[in-house]
Amino acid sequence: MADMTPEKTKMPEQAPDVRNKNFREVAMGYTPELAQKEAGRCLGCKNPRCVEGCPVNVPIPEFIGHIQKGDLEGAYNALSRANALPAVCGRVCPQENQCEGKCVRGIRGESVGIGRLERFVADWALEQGVANTDKAPANGHRVAVVGSGPAGLTCAGELARMGYAVTVYEAFHVAGGVLSYGIPEFRLPKSVVEKEVDKLRRLGVDIELDMVIGKVLSVDELFEMGFEAVFIGSGAGLPQFMGIPGESLVGVFSANEYLTRINLMKAYREDSATPVYRSRRVAVLGGGNVAMDAARCARRLGAEVHIVYRRGEAELPARAEEVHHAREEGIVFDLLCNPTEIVGDEQGKVRAMKVIRMELGEPDASGRRRPVPIEGSEFEMEVDTVIVAIGTSPNPLIRSTTPGLEANRRGCITTDERGATSREGVFCGGDAATGAATVILAMGAGKTAAGSIDEYIKSK
Repeated sequence: MADMTPEKTKMPEQAPDVRNKNFREVAMGYTPELAQKEAGRCLGCKNPRCVEGCPVNVPIPEFIGHIQKGDLEGAYNALSRANALPAVCGRVCPQENQCEGKCVRGIRGESVGIGRLERFVADWALEQGVANTDKAPANGHRVAVVGSGPAGLTCAGELARMGYAVTVYEAFHVAGGVLSYGIPEFRLPKSVVEKEVDKLRRLGVDIELDMVIGKVLSVDELFEMGFEAVFIGSGAGLPQFMGIPGESLVGVFSANEYLTRINLMKAYREDSATPVYRSRRVAVLGGGNVAMDAARCARRLGAEVHIVYRRGEAELPARAEEVHHAREEGIVFDLLCNPTEIVGDEQGKVRAMKVIRMELGEPDASGRRRPVPIEGSEFEMEVDTVIVAIGTSPNPLIRSTTPGLEANRRGCITTDERGATSREGVFCGGDAATGAATVILAMGAGKTAAGSIDEYIKSK
């Protein structure tokens, strides 16, 4: 008999006035007792809608059923068959819009905490050194993967299980892509990313670091080296700016640079060789998850932080959990506000930002109500740092050095529904094909492309 408690089992977390001064993980995870209690809320539906909401089709009732029985190894085996990075997904996947959003328990209460249970099982496996390394015998075929973010790692893991010899080429000095440079330690500890990557190495995946494809090697040269297919999962790391006066002043950062310095280079540490800019009053432009990450990092570095977003509360694209945590940590939300100019001092440093208030008009092409400036509502906000978090696009390096590789007007490599590009043998998925999106959607694209690559090579 299922536990019909309407609310999810709470997950312990650091207190807001403690965590906003450190970079340790906010959520502490379930204990075995808490996991058992939450697993007991699952109805084990015969037609599980939750699985339909998962981009990588995790067999959710199956892995939760193993938790109910106390069989954590069975739970991990069921989970890891479908998900190459479960400890990551359990932390950063927007479950509320996907698997949990489909859960029937959510009709008359809160859905089952699927993400929390996924994290619990994956963390148990990492702590115990358990890894699912089952794979087919080597088939003699080689595939190159460009980028070691969620799309590339998932594609590589799927192909390795099928028996392919896979080499991943990563531009940075550590693997993980956006998992390593973009998501802060307090949401996704880098030790977790390292362990998930190590599991792929144990599957036989070769990861080559400091390899910028399009510069060190071209896609054509990869084929000349004997690779029969290439998957491009290079992400969307090119930051966008607003195009307003003052964006070249000292103290203006893209969120991409700011987060990379903090996450990848550990610039928040006192002993850092490349310390991050220490701010007094910060404005973060944007309302997505990246904006929340940048704002929460700046807050931990001691600044007063304002989120400046041109739409209202209901239109914030960030996860509700991230907005909630940001508010708890003392971040101020200046909604229905839009910057018009960044003002500098005599030394060329940020002194203030001019802002105009907005109101919501008729819906635009995206279906959201369009923000309209309110005449005469301009005001000046005193700040010494501005972090621009309004989006990113794919870096043009690979598409500009790969003849015949088509892209759309946003710079995204065009693919069909199975990840095939306009170049024979070249596949693409994740942010490089869609623009900036979620980790789990990139993983889903990597998994789909792996199946396409397998079909392509077998048909040759």
